[in-house]
Amino acid sequence: MEATIITIMALLFLSFVALGVYVTVKVAKAAKRGVDRTIDQARRTVEDTTLRAKSFGQAGAAGELARLRLSLRTSMRATQEALQAGVGEDASLKESLDLFHRLSAHGLELDSDLKRLEREPDRAWVAGQLPELAARTERITGSADALRRAARERALKFAEDDLSSLSAQIDVEAGALRHWTAPDATPGTARAAGTGAADAAAADGWGEPARPARETGPAAGGEPSAITAPDPRRTAYPWEKSARPETTT
Repeated sequence: MEATIITIMALLFLSFVALGVYVTVKVAKAAKRGVDRTIDQARRTVEDTTLRAKSFGQAGAAGELARLRLSLRTSMRATQEALQAGVGEDASLKESLDLFHRLSAHGLELDSDLKRLEREPDRAWVAGQLPELAARTERITGSADALRRAARERALKFAEDDLSSLSAQIDVEAGALRHWTAPDATPGTARAAGTGAADAAAADGWGEPARPARETGPAAGGEPSAITAPDPRRTAYPWEKSARPETTT
């Protein structure tokens, strides 16, 4: 029994040690990748700054070589970032990203050639190579720009279509919210609807209670006002003087 417990404890200890080693290796690799990424980014920043300074500060072949390298690196980096950012949302960009990887091989080769020519002492020979190098740079950057712009236009088109569909759905919903059924235009229905509306308004507290209509006619013990004129003695107007009482002699 004691041997079994010791064996189990030893296995648990070894498991914890192996887990600790695995976690330590993973953390070390992640930290190394982060450091390498930071170093690469810093190196690219320094190189771009140096090339920009050379393109503005130096004339002749050296300045032209720096300008070509800066244009190539800027275009390729922008296209890579655009495609990598969009492939997560649009799977059809995977083929475009594969084409860009093939184009990157030509771009890296051209960048190496330009960088090597920067150290070439024969400036006259370098100047003779500039037209061909400029044409290669234009072809590669043109292809990269075409991929990047097509990816952006595709993303904008999808966003516009989604917005149009959403606007149409909102219009339909807004129309449904504004829809109500009007009552029939028959006298009995209209009267009942009017009475019901008045009662509802009174019940909601937004209107006064409906007053019952005063009955007229023989059933009410009176005469219709449309036939018999009202008694002037029972009708008083604010602009009339009060009648004088009759005197008896």
